Amino acid sequence: MKIFIDSAKLTEIEEAYRCGVCDGVTTNPSLIKAAASEGGSDLEEYIKKILTTARGTPVSLEVTEYTFEGMVAQGRKLYKKFNPVAENVYIKIPVNPSFEGEGGREFEGISAIRVLAGDGIPINCTLIFTPEQALMAAKAGARIVSPFAGRIDDLIRKRAEVKFEKADYFPTEGLEGFDDDGVVSGIDLVAQIVEIFDSHGIEAEVLAASLRGSRQVRDAALAGADIATIPMYVMRDMLVHPKTREGMRGFLEDTIPEYAALGE
Repeated sequence: MKIFIDSAKLTEIEEAYRCGVCDGVTTNPSLIKAAASEGGSDLEEYIKKILTTARGTPVSLEVTEYTFEGMVAQGRKLYKKFNPVAENVYIKIPVNPSFEGEGGREFEGISAIRVLAGDGIPINCTLIFTPEQALMAAKAGARIVSPFAGRIDDLIRKRAEVKFEKADYFPTEGLEGFDDDGVVSGIDLVAQIVEIFDSHGIEAEVLAASLRGSRQVRDAALAGADIATIPMYVMRDMLVHPKTREGMRGFLEDTIPEYAALGE
């Protein structure tokens, strides 16, 4: 399974690539703006630095427009401006950009995907919460589909009136008696999409998004996700276990000076 870092902080992205485990970057406009402002950088130059750091791996840049025409125009402009930097830009498009109570625009997201994909622009389809949304996005031409696992978990816990913190682990099997139209957890959503794609030979990659902890990353891998996008704190947690630290203390206590000197 590929690991993407979900961050716009250049220092975090650089660290993730230095340690050799990062296969891509996902961002959003507000995170990029905040990170660039914090570093005192021009927004355009800051994005170019991210792209250069991640050279050879995908970086998803999200549109801020929400109409068919706006998403297509902005997607083309972003790709034209930034892809020449390192040839690794993916444009992130929402599967359905319509708002609550607004009908008639349900197809504008996948229509924009179809047009941009037809231009040869790789698409990461975002805000996916059902297997059928993922199917529609893939058929429209998205190369990556991004189900939001953590947000589905939040939805089910709220329906069950369970008090929780954002980082609390939610089991793959969910809570008895509660689901979201047949989806019992965020990881179950990922697993259902993977099964559908495998059954029908669909080549789009399934990116598990909104993962809140290291065990959920493990669950995503077991569910067959092609990619997990995670923040830096989760990436660090994936390397932590108390017995590892206990073992390190034992190694230090057992160090033989003569052996250590061999490496000097």
